[in-house]
Amino acid sequence: MSRLTDLEDQIARAERLERTVGDTLTIERLRQFAAECRREREGLTGPDRRAA
Repeated sequence: MSRLTDLEDQIARAERLERTVGDTLTIERLRQFAAECRREREGLTGPDRRAA
């Protein structure tokens, strides 16, 4: 599994968990984690190839 695929899977997982948990602290941490993964993904794909 490539690092890019791994990051996309982690983003999707964090977003799914965010919708199912009720704890606001956990939701905020999941959002932060997904944002970190998106930043890293953008760094891997470059400025002209941003993944959706």
